[in-house]
Amino acid sequence: MILEIDFNSDEAYYVQLCNQIILGIAMDRIREGEALPSVRQMADRIGINMHTVNKAYAVLRQEGFVKLDRRKGAIVSLDIDKLRALEEMRRELGVVLARGVCKNVSREEVHQLVDDIFDRFAGSAD
Repeated sequence: MILEIDFNSDEAYYVQLCNQIILGIAMDRIREGEALPSVRQMADRIGINMHTVNKAYAVLRQEGFVKLDRRKGAIVSLDIDKLRALEEMRRELGVVLARGVCKNVSREEVHQLVDDIFDRFAGSAD
């Protein structure tokens, strides 16, 4: 599992870490039941504070991507409510699409972009 933090980004380190782990799960680089490195190991590996890693793991647990076990650490466990996930996607995509509309991005361009990204995570479309 290769994770890197962009120290020049305005995005919080814990958000970057969460996003990279979620992308890893979506791309099948991190699998259900797999243990993530301990908080200390992850912090040392990517060069950030242990509290930041702990916050990322807590967010991932809250969002249903991992279970936290005192003995085993953070274990990938996909317990995501589909309706909740769709509502979250609706909120986040709303802002992204509004930005695209302001920049004259067409419906067709958006559809192609979504198809390309979805295929990258879920394999070939039917």
